Amino acid sequence: MTASAASISGGADHGARHVAIIMDGNGRWAKGRHLPRAVGHQRGVEAVRVLARAARSMGLEALTLYAFSSENWRRPADEISDLMGLLKRFIRSDIEEFVANGVRLKIIGDYRALSADIVALLDDALARTAGNRGTTLVIALNYGSQAEIARAAAAAAAKGPITPETIEAELDTADLPPLDLLIRTSGEVRLSNFLLWQAAYAEMVFTDVLWPDFTPAHLEEALAAFARRDRRYGGR
Repeated sequence: MTASAASISGGADHGARHVAIIMDGNGRWAKGRHLPRAVGHQRGVEAVRVLARAARSMGLEALTLYAFSSENWRRPADEISDLMGLLKRFIRSDIEEFVANGVRLKIIGDYRALSADIVALLDDALARTAGNRGTTLVIALNYGSQAEIARAAAAAAAKGPITPETIEAELDTADLPPLDLLIRTSGEVRLSNFLLWQAAYAEMVFTDVLWPDFTPAHLEEALAAFARRDRRYGGR
C-alpha cells in the first residue's frame, strides 16, 4: 500500500460517499493461469467478499458492483449457469454477516427476470437487511443503464413534466448518494452501459489490475487519487 493510500484508511479524508466498480477480468485471470473460466469467477466472488467487508472501514456509504449486465445473457449457457450458482452461494453464505454488520443490500436492474429461486433468495436478503444503516452494498444484476434511463423517463413523464430532476428521482439509484468515483479493472477503458446518468460528473479510475487481484489496498489507492482531484462540475 502506498503512503497516500495508507493515510486515508478509515475513510476520514478522501471525501467519497459512493463508489462503483466495473469488475472486469475474471476470464483473463483464469486464462493466464491455464484454469477454467469458472475458477476466475469464483476468485472474483472472493474479491467481492473482501472488498464489501472493507468498504465500511473506508467510510463509504455505498459500494455499487456491476455483477451481471443485461448484455451478459449473450454468454455461453454454462458460463451463465456458473455465475448464477455463484450468486446463490454468495447470498446464502454472506447474508448473516450482512445482518450482523449492518450492511444493507440493494439490487439495481431487472433482477426479477432471473430464476424464481434466485429471486426468492434476493427478496429475503433485501427484506432482512432493509433496516440496516451501515454501508449499502449495491449489486447490479440484469442491469443496463440505457434501459434504466428509459424506464425512469417514462415514469417521470407519467407523473408530469420531464426534467433532469424528475428523471433522476425515478432511477434505480434514487435513494443513494450521488456517484463520486467509478473504477474499472482489467485495463478496459469504457463504461459498458453502466451508470451512464449517474457517472455524469463522477471521477473515473481505470486500472490494469484484473478483478480477482483487486484488493482493498487498490481501492484505497483509487480513493487517494480521487481525493487529489479538483471537482469543478463544469465550473472553473
